[in-house]
Amino acid sequence: MRILNKMFAGVVAAGIGITATAAFADDIRVGITMRMVSENGQAYGQMMMDEIKGINESGGINGNMIKATLMNDECKSDKGVANANKMVFQEKVHLLIGSSCSSVTLPIVDVTAKAGVPQLVPHSTNSKITQKGSEWIFRVPVSGRYYGGVNAKYVGENIGTKIAYICAADAASVGDCANMEKQMKARFGVEPAYRADVQEKEVDFRSHMQKIKSMDVDGILVAALAETMARALVQSYEAGIGEDVRRIGSSSASNAPVPKIAGDAAKGVFFTAAYAAADQRPIAKLFNEMVKTRYGIHAPDHDFSQAYDLVRIMEIALKNTNFTGSLADDRTAIRDAIANVKGYEGLASGPISFCAAATPQCRDGNRTAVLIGYTKGGENFETEVLARVTMEEDFGLE
Repeated sequence: MRILNKMFAGVVAAGIGITATAAFADDIRVGITMRMVSENGQAYGQMMMDEIKGINESGGINGNMIKATLMNDECKSDKGVANANKMVFQEKVHLLIGSSCSSVTLPIVDVTAKAGVPQLVPHSTNSKITQKGSEWIFRVPVSGRYYGGVNAKYVGENIGTKIAYICAADAASVGDCANMEKQMKARFGVEPAYRADVQEKEVDFRSHMQKIKSMDVDGILVAALAETMARALVQSYEAGIGEDVRRIGSSSASNAPVPKIAGDAAKGVFFTAAYAAADQRPIAKLFNEMVKTRYGIHAPDHDFSQAYDLVRIMEIALKNTNFTGSLADDRTAIRDAIANVKGYEGLASGPISFCAAATPQCRDGNRTAVLIGYTKGGENFETEVLARVTMEEDFGLE
């Protein structure tokens, strides 16, 4: 039995109805551009395609099939934009999904806004994505503006306020550092004890860690993509910084390469994310087992859960779209159907809702973050849920 069947029961119970609409004589074209350079990236990309295949095998969208194209942008903005342009202008997709990396998603927003194509964001957290004023963008994951508040509150109240910052140059990490710094200053009146701005794929953190070691800090924030973060964590211990100095991860800490590469250095790292494999809800246990059985992934992170929720939200919206055969009109109708999704409860840390206004309040769908800690690193890593926090919809906005 597909997990979708169990999941959809909860969706309908939450008040999200499916209205039958007339079929039209064409495929519904969906383009997907994502980072698929890791085992996890390849797996959740394949999971999305498998779930779309499952929709088609169950009758499609009111009798019409979804024709999905999946492209790898390698987390490179030029490739992501090229992929988007190809799918939007040549393949004439009805809907674009992408991307995994904020640095790729940000310029793609301009492509879809100009072309009038609805865009669903599966993973990117940079808060600027929904602040560009596009009426075509919808974000499924938790925005970085919420993550910063949750992290800062927990750190200041439980760890201390003397924090060193390691900030990688990718857009998500830049945003995570900026949001954390802003919230620590607003809540506790403190600036970073130390800040290092490093390359996106930095490999040598030794000089920074030696400086941090001499400063007697309470914690180290490492905001970077997974592999870079893992290297920084390992080198922090190699520099002699003890476990009494807490390691704080950006949302990328939820990605499996972090505990796998960092090993014992991942133990004790905590971070905010939109899903925890340690979630004890029945739907989460079903999902974890499905991902392990299908793709051999020990513990799916929030990139998996967000990709899965996105497909379900897409399905709801498409089934509520009255297709006419006019590409421009159908794109607009899909956009409006996504905007009408309210209170979707799937794997996400909190309910996902959208609305019509082209504002972050309407287009950042999930406001609830989960605070998670690693209790064990390595291949068979383990996590625990520390807290679940819902923020006000306008939190973090100027």
